[in-house]
Amino acid sequence: MTAGPVKLAPSLLAADFAALGDAVRAVEQAGAEWLHLDVMDGHFVPNLTFGPPIIAAVRPLSGCVFDAHLMVERPEDLVPDYVRAGVNALTIHAEVCPHLHRTLRWLREQGVRAGVALNPATSLSAIEEVIPELDLVLIMTVNPGFGGQAFIHGMLDKIRRCRNLLDRAGSGAEISVDGGIGPHNAAAVVRAGATVLVAGSAVFGSPGGVAAGIRALRTAVVAVQ
Repeated sequence: MTAGPVKLAPSLLAADFAALGDAVRAVEQAGAEWLHLDVMDGHFVPNLTFGPPIIAAVRPLSGCVFDAHLMVERPEDLVPDYVRAGVNALTIHAEVCPHLHRTLRWLREQGVRAGVALNPATSLSAIEEVIPELDLVLIMTVNPGFGGQAFIHGMLDKIRRCRNLLDRAGSGAEISVDGGIGPHNAAAVVRAGATVLVAGSAVFGSPGGVAAGIRALRTAVVAVQ
């Protein structure tokens, strides 16, 4: 079982922060289905990014699914603010959530898709007992905290094993992959089982602009869908 055609989720972290509105509009105009929002608190990861006010400000500019990835130590404290800001999906890290089952159910009660992110060194066993509560599994293919890192090739096997785990459970949860994604490896990631590709530098750093970056990713995966 898979969750349907591959979705592209450009990461706003790689955009020009002086022109976020333009970046958000460009992503949708280029045909991306999702917009990935990397929220960092400077504690769980060594960086700070943006919060609910910025997300709320750009929300009216796009009909894309707003996919918030909370790289924070206490996600439960922040969820209501991000829901009010207009996100459609919220992903929390298994590494910081001791009551994962309860928190995932609560996310769904807030009316958003519930996701769990796994760092490269975190085993898939962290989600085995909560699969029925999952709408999304985010496989980190870099160590989180900074954009522009190189893809960890050993994570392809983890994506495959995650796909098998979800299929055996009859789950339709998305598998999102984040870190070092570009036209050179997108097809391999999709073949391994990913249904959402998060890409920052490959989109916003594309020499031809956002539309060219998204077009290159789409071309790379269309043959394997």
